[in-house]
Amino acid sequence: MCKVELRAYPNNGYTKGMTKAKILPPKAKRTRERRANNRTTTGFSISDELWNVLHPLLPGQVNKHRLGGGRPRVADRRCADAIFYVLRTGCQWEALNQTELCAKSTAHDRFQEWVAAGVFLRLWQVGVAHYDDLQGIDWAGLSMDGAMTKAPLGGGKNRAESH
Repeated sequence: MCKVELRAYPNNGYTKGMTKAKILPPKAKRTRERRANNRTTTGFSISDELWNVLHPLLPGQVNKHRLGGGRPRVADRRCADAIFYVLRTGCQWEALNQTELCAKSTAHDRFQEWVAAGVFLRLWQVGVAHYDDLQGIDWAGLSMDGAMTKAPLGGGKNRAESH
């Protein structure tokens, strides 16, 4: 079966000299078998120790469906696996669709929900406190650095002098 490519606006000025339709040859069938996903990367899972710390920090589940039904919610553990996979590898959210973790939209929505709820900030605080218990942190040795510079474009004065 051949496909026909039609142009949306065949008579506008941009298509002078173009034909209105052209016949495309049928697509060739795939000859080799599709390779299986690499289980080393796509089968990523966070450790049970990390999950035991993360799970109590997660916000409660709220069913937002107007009739109380809807699709079943993907487990928080699977979404956490997908989120930490993206954070660990630096890949794009779109790449999650090639894994068996969960859909990119589900993982990204849950990531945004957890960021708004402060889950990752609390996870970092728990991690710092745990490290302080194990190794000890010399809080007296901490310092802060900053710089105050003039605006590169000068900026106009809109206030009275402060002297």
